[in-house]
Amino acid sequence: MSTSEKRGNPGLAILAGLVLLGAGAAGGWYAHNAEAAGMGDKAQFQTAVHDYLLEHPEVLPEAMDKLREKDSRAQLASVRGEVQTLFPGAVLGNPQGKVTLVEFSDFACGFCRQSIPDVDALIAAHPDLRIVMRELPILSPESTDAARWALAAAEQGKYPAFHRAMFETGRPSPETIAAAAKAAGLDLDRARATIAQPRVDAELKRNIEVARQLGFQGTPSWVAGDTILTGAVGKAQLQTAISAAS
Repeated sequence: MSTSEKRGNPGLAILAGLVLLGAGAAGGWYAHNAEAAGMGDKAQFQTAVHDYLLEHPEVLPEAMDKLREKDSRAQLASVRGEVQTLFPGAVLGNPQGKVTLVEFSDFACGFCRQSIPDVDALIAAHPDLRIVMRELPILSPESTDAARWALAAAEQGKYPAFHRAMFETGRPSPETIAAAAKAAGLDLDRARATIAQPRVDAELKRNIEVARQLGFQGTPSWVAGDTILTGAVGKAQLQTAISAAS
């Protein structure tokens, strides 16, 4: 066995140390990784970390992405039931489907609009796919108004029609929300009565809190099984996540 083999890979040791530090598991990592890298001196190891990061700056965001992903998965285990339990009627695809994809969405989000063809394609390809929609109105005050109307549409069994119409009419405003409600065929008086119920705002607050726990900072964000994705990731990545969750 060569000296380098005995010492291990300094880059891997340093990266492991950075990840553990980010996770708050500093105790014991230095001694283990310094030894693995063949560096018994703390100052020598710190210099190696500094030099390695200068030569390979891409590893730090990669390590932090992995750390965030690990944290999000840990959080998901504690809120999975809540994430997958839909607000009655707020669903796309097959409401009784056995495979669940959860989407956190904002009607003011251009990337959510961009993802609609991908979602449509997935629904067409998977008759057993249930897409639980979680309204996450974080981009504008009008987003909250549109989200309330979407939940009112869900209560009338017209969520898919309102969801599509809202994205087709443009960014949320009193005019576009009214146009989407009309296009979806909502009973407007019934919708206003639903919006006034505390459970509607409670649902939006719950979605925002769950999104915070999962580390979501934007929309769309997705959950399928143990997979968490953020952004307009495209049909292929969503398909992979659905397949893993099946």
